Amino acid sequence: MTDYRIGIDFGGTKIEIAALARADGHEIIRRRIANPGHYDGAVLAIRDLVAGVDAELGGQGTVGIGIPGSISPDTGVIKNANATWLNNQPFGRDLTASVGREVRVENDANCFALSEAVDGAGAGRSVVLGVIIGTGMGGGIIVDGKLLAGAHHIAGEWGHIPLPWPRIEEMPLPKCFCGNEGCLERYLSGSALAQDWQGPGHRSTAGIEAAAEAGDITAIGALDRYMDRLARACAMAINFLDPDVIVLGGGVSNVQSIYERVPLLMPRYVITPRCNTPIVRNVHGDSSGVRGAAWLWSHDEQPA
Repeated sequence: MTDYRIGIDFGGTKIEIAALARADGHEIIRRRIANPGHYDGAVLAIRDLVAGVDAELGGQGTVGIGIPGSISPDTGVIKNANATWLNNQPFGRDLTASVGREVRVENDANCFALSEAVDGAGAGRSVVLGVIIGTGMGGGIIVDGKLLAGAHHIAGEWGHIPLPWPRIEEMPLPKCFCGNEGCLERYLSGSALAQDWQGPGHRSTAGIEAAAEAGDITAIGALDRYMDRLARACAMAINFLDPDVIVLGGGVSNVQSIYERVPLLMPRYVITPRCNTPIVRNVHGDSSGVRGAAWLWSHDEQPA
């Protein structure tokens, strides 16, 4: 059995690879290259990255990769990828053939959740809901250290359930790219918060808390609305999943007031006399993608 695991974070503009020690998860190697931006080039680039790590470490590590999409369980091809040239491609099969051993492919938000559940902000908890809130939204559910993928491999797609208990002033429900209306992503993504604060076309939430503290009325209003909406969304997740912890990632996780304000607002919506579910910031940050991908292989598994 090799003494390291390889994790790969497949992003829209970059591909990052890391090798983690099998015993304790400490990082041995990390590399990053530009994403070629086309299918055949990406497969070859990943093959070469893995070969380079193996050559340096003198072994054959297990390989996992997180992507901005998921594998259709009935066909084995990629679906819902924002790198659209990945869609309808047998990415997992092609990587396995190219690398020369099984490559496990998983949604990047699931990798984030797994990373934080194994040795991050959710370590030691039985049920972990991990949520990435950035330009878009994604989520993953980990139960007793195992990823809950679901029958259609879409478990944890928190961004595409409707905003619960909508207010009159939140109507009409905004259209979402998925074809539905009123999805959480349209209210809770970083882009949504930025636009509520500074208007259409804005995408960054940097400085919003400082602006609110300085008396910016629009920043104060945007944060007030955001906190209540996030509290409603978390309460809905608690009502049907009741996780031990909710771990936030992505750019919006840097809005520090979330961790104080949202837990105070949730009890209004949660169907239990006391709600003690912690809302916490991630530990591993940008490293969660590669770390979670590496953890797709359990401790006693080895590549075929």
